Amino acid sequence: MSDPEKPASLDTDLPRRLYAALTADRDGILTVLNDPSMEVLRSLLKNPCLDEPLLLMLLKRRDLTEDTVTAVSRLPLAGESHPVKVALVHHPATPARIVQSLLPHLYLFELVTVCFLPGVTPDQKVAAERAIIQRLPVTPLGNKITLARRATADVVDALLQEGNPLLMEACLDNPRIREAALFRFLNGPAATAETISAIARHPRWKNRPNLKLAILKNARTPNIWFTVFLPTLPLVEVKNLRVSGRLTPGHKECVEEELKRRGVR
Repeated sequence: MSDPEKPASLDTDLPRRLYAALTADRDGILTVLNDPSMEVLRSLLKNPCLDEPLLLMLLKRRDLTEDTVTAVSRLPLAGESHPVKVALVHHPATPARIVQSLLPHLYLFELVTVCFLPGVTPDQKVAAERAIIQRLPVTPLGNKITLARRATADVVDALLQEGNPLLMEACLDNPRIREAALFRFLNGPAATAETISAIARHPRWKNRPNLKLAILKNARTPNIWFTVFLPTLPLVEVKNLRVSGRLTPGHKECVEEELKRRGVR
């Protein structure tokens, strides 16, 4: 095999391979696809017999240079073919500016896949997440539930803040969701008795001290969670709840009963 960095003057077979790349029929292109020279592969891009399946085969090569992938992105076929767009986004040599220009053309769950690609840059991941979040207002509920189970922490955070009880269990089960997102939700306007209860009974989150306090300080928390959580709190936290201005009269009554139980007046 020839060295792709070998100067053309030292590669006596290069002119023949360049000509073959330009003129080969479809079967001949299958051989050219394995050529180690990027110059030969860029010549192949001018071959009129190069169709979508063959171009996708070329993009499976992980050794393509940035210049070669950029040349592929400029082909009319790259603008017409959805699979080629996806392959370009997935290729590690595709420049970030090209990836970002292609993201709006990808389907929702193709964008999710981009977030988890090996070697994806932070900027590319953020761009994919933003593209997903921008589509949430018009995304069907079933797709949102799947997203809540599979997506990145930032996407799940955005779904969580919608406050839809039907999304809550899927969000809570996502291994990437962050405690800070739940804390922000519990202190925000979207939390309801139903969604607060979902967090309070979830095995992963019900024993987190910060979340317990956030639950107990929310005016929409059902009284049952005061009965469950107050006995587990340090006395100083119960006393702090007594003077909290965020509790309802029913909540304050629960706190006073707990303090009486502990012999505190």
